[in-house]
Amino acid sequence: MKKYFLLFVLISVSNWAQTKAVSKEESTVANSVEAFRKALIDPTESNLKALTSKDLSYGHSSGVLQDQKVFIEKLLNGESDFVTIEFQNQSIQVTGDVAIVRHNLAAHTKDSGVEKDIKIGNVLVWQKQKDKWLLIARQAFKLPQ
Repeated sequence: MKKYFLLFVLISVSNWAQTKAVSKEESTVANSVEAFRKALIDPTESNLKALTSKDLSYGHSSGVLQDQKVFIEKLLNGESDFVTIEFQNQSIQVTGDVAIVRHNLAAHTKDSGVEKDIKIGNVLVWQKQKDKWLLIARQAFKLPQ
């Protein structure tokens, strides 16, 4: 009976440790996503480069694709201007050094001076590189009506 109890305790501790490790990574990714949200509202070249991969693939719901350079350029010159952004119904799934983040993005924009409200879906792919989570891909999509 003691053997079974010891086995149960070891399995429970192992599962708890794995859950705690995953939760820590999910929390770290969530912090990176929040820093990214803030950087979209108040962009600087340094904060955007610190959060994104040089190999970034940034897809818009219109089908337009941008690399890191163009993505940053459009934010800095006001072509893409987020006044407010809220990430809703967010989920984070971490597998090894990759994290998939899904959420709905509700925002008020002022792209090239034209104000509008948008609500789209997003899939973000983050990769842990040198102990830091970087955005490597983003694909936005239109939500069902």
